[in-house]
Amino acid sequence: MKKFIETIKNIYKIEELRTRIGYTMLLILIYRLGCYIVLPGVDPGALANLQDKTSEGLVGLLNMFSGGAFGNASIFALGVMPYISASIVVQLLGMFLPYFRKLQLEGESGRRKMNQITRYLTILILCIQGPAYLVGMVPDYAIVGGSGFGFKLISTIILMAGSMFVMWLGERITDRGIGNGISIIIMIGIVARLPYALIAEIGQKLTTSSAGGALFLIIEFVIWFFVLAAAIALVQAVRRVPVQYAKRVIGNKQYGGVRQYIPLKINAAGVMPIIFAQALMLFPMLFGQFEATRGIAAAFSSYTSPWYNIVFGLLVIVFTYFYTAITVNPTMMAEDMKKNGGFIPGVKPGKKTAEYLDDIMSKVTLPGSFFLALIAIMPAFATVCGINNQFAGFFGGTSLLIMVGVILDTLQQIESYLLMRHYDGLMKTGRLTGRSGM
Repeated sequence: MKKFIETIKNIYKIEELRTRIGYTMLLILIYRLGCYIVLPGVDPGALANLQDKTSEGLVGLLNMFSGGAFGNASIFALGVMPYISASIVVQLLGMFLPYFRKLQLEGESGRRKMNQITRYLTILILCIQGPAYLVGMVPDYAIVGGSGFGFKLISTIILMAGSMFVMWLGERITDRGIGNGISIIIMIGIVARLPYALIAEIGQKLTTSSAGGALFLIIEFVIWFFVLAAAIALVQAVRRVPVQYAKRVIGNKQYGGVRQYIPLKINAAGVMPIIFAQALMLFPMLFGQFEATRGIAAAFSSYTSPWYNIVFGLLVIVFTYFYTAITVNPTMMAEDMKKNGGFIPGVKPGKKTAEYLDDIMSKVTLPGSFFLALIAIMPAFATVCGINNQFAGFFGGTSLLIMVGVILDTLQQIESYLLMRHYDGLMKTGRLTGRSGM
């Protein structure tokens, strides 16, 4: 406790860090207040059914990413999901179109151009998702004064403006605050649900008529602790590849000649495989419209059914390899290494280095994908064991991985400021190792 208090004092002594944390907290407060501002013309007291419709499946995922604003018919209902969708599309275009591949190689100028393209694509996606949300999610009886074209047009404009404002808040947090702004906004929406889930779970276990409710609650928290530890290990785990840089003598000074490491992440794909897999798991429900295939729809109707979890886990493994292939480019890494005079000891530069890195990524991604699939289906196991649906979502899946990953990244940035000012880091026994640090 003394070490923690001392760390807080050190954070307060650094004016820049203190200002950044305060600025981040202020923008987070603005975002959370906006999540409860209901669209004009919508009756706030008649949204109970809408909230029930946004509790499971892909719609539940959207509601989670928006911090509950999706189910509240808020001005921030669409949140940052359109921006995330646009970012994924731009990344995929970089694999197939030479123009986008060229932008990826242009450094900072190329990144700015890709960000601008992403923003335009976000607006296009909002033009589609805004009316779709109003037609499919907001029930007619919750609308005051009719749901005609005028209401849909005005509400679509408000939803677009709200989503762009949330995106702007994320960019401001990135530039003038602490951490990745978009990720922090998503994480805050997830963490906001945690107190309610804990209260519901504790109340359910302590008021149960069966004996041993309190004991089961303690065992449940112990298991949750180990699940959190496993998720942290998955997020932080890397395979270090040694890289030697050749010596260069310029004038009277010597450059290079040092050994560094390339940290290849065990889980380079993050939470994207789970998101993609959850989206695809909605398609079997379409078979319920036909008499001959209703059995298939019934087998996938519950996320706790065996067939659902088997297929879901396999999809997570497949998408882990797919998304890792998109985000990690061994050929580009080998070329950059060669340009800077670096080489892997015992491996020829160029094509052989790219093949070596690709082989390592294939080997480390295999256990990472299985571990990610296990974490993805953990909420189903928790629900089957009698844990409340709300709290079961924090036993794995997207919620847990985003929460752990963003918190570690934010703590790593705070620790970098402390170490730069010659203060002790956040960890007493050593430096905090985040996803991008080694």
